[in-house]
Amino acid sequence: MTDHEPQDNVYKADFARLGESAVTPELATIRRQALDRFLALGFPTTRNEEWRFTNVAPIARTPFRLARDNGARIDDRVLNGETLDPDWPRLAFTNARATPACSSTRVRQDSLVIESLADRLAGEPRALPSDLAKYASFDQEAFTALNTAFLHDGAYVVIPRNLVLKDPIHLIYVSTAGGNGDATVSHPRTLIVVEPGSQVTIIESYVGLADGAYLTNAVTEIVVGEDAVIDHYKIVREEPRSYHVGATQINLSRNSTLSSHTISIGGALVRNNITAVLNGEGAQCTLNGLYVTCGREHVDNHLKVDHAKPHCDSREFFKGVLDDNSRGVFTGRIIVRPDAQKTDAKQTNMNLLLAEGARVDTKPQLEIFANDVKCTHGATIGQLDAEAIFYLRSRGLTEETARGVLIHGFAGESVEQIQPQPLRRQLQRILLERLPHGELLQEAQ
Repeated sequence: MTDHEPQDNVYKADFARLGESAVTPELATIRRQALDRFLALGFPTTRNEEWRFTNVAPIARTPFRLARDNGARIDDRVLNGETLDPDWPRLAFTNARATPACSSTRVRQDSLVIESLADRLAGEPRALPSDLAKYASFDQEAFTALNTAFLHDGAYVVIPRNLVLKDPIHLIYVSTAGGNGDATVSHPRTLIVVEPGSQVTIIESYVGLADGAYLTNAVTEIVVGEDAVIDHYKIVREEPRSYHVGATQINLSRNSTLSSHTISIGGALVRNNITAVLNGEGAQCTLNGLYVTCGREHVDNHLKVDHAKPHCDSREFFKGVLDDNSRGVFTGRIIVRPDAQKTDAKQTNMNLLLAEGARVDTKPQLEIFANDVKCTHGATIGQLDAEAIFYLRSRGLTEETARGVLIHGFAGESVEQIQPQPLRRQLQRILLERLPHGELLQEAQ
């Protein structure tokens, strides 16, 4: 039993109420094992090295109840704001439950799968996807164990062999706060399988509807087959009093390529755990990210890139913009296994502090067990360049506008790398609204 027995009882009661009628016997066993493991582990504390800079006590002491539908739906206003292109295939979820009225999967292609996990598990024959819960281990990860214990619904995407999908697939996860001030939790689960030779772009959007206390505890598994290519985007825009803990587990096969962008803008506490295993010779992995914080927000990006095979390349480039009394954390760990000769890996973390109260803890790490590799890592923490501000002011800009130009130039570099144009435009608009002096830049445009 953990130190938070009353909260444990809440999770056990919700687990019992969830039942096993809509899952296969195999999944029922996995769920029971995951709940037992969560109860044994308890929530991590700052005594755990992996969580040293992120205190989840507010989550641990809050009795989150499993979010129910309660008639909540994604209304047209929210849907129109989040739909990037009406022609893209789209799956929408409210509190990790499929919302068919707001989904659109009109793409017709043999063997292409874009559906909810609940529909797959309830279909005939009732079969558990072979890759589900195979890569995201819950043995030492309490939040992953909790997600797996409540695994019920989420997105299931399979891109069949040698298919090049032109339009991105958009997965929208919307969380709502409970009524009467109740704190609620949802556990979205996403399984993406990209079969050999195929190409796809997938966007995961996490947004909140109300300024209430809720926890989004998400797990995504991405399986990339031989010679396959995937561009993956995760956008976190939670509400000010909310918590978001997400785990993304990636497995790359021979000569496969993954490019992933994680953008965190909003949420009282956000933790992104990203693990990529380069499990085939010639695999390539790019992990980019941007986190923008203000107030007392806390964003923690925890990355691990595991070079398990030779001749693999990886690049990590994360930027942070921190204002007020907010805090950022970046932990990047590159592991090069003994057989992973000819590894080429580079890791960079850059942070811009806009206020004296802002703080960032950055910890790049290399663990190299091979002797023929090329690996580098670095981190920077700084403030706006006074000389650059002076230069812009000498060209007629006010000090506020000059600061805005520099801040948006720093953050905008990450957004410019985003390929789907509607998503890039949406994030550019959000940054203008979110970052200091953005309204001056809007007026100047």
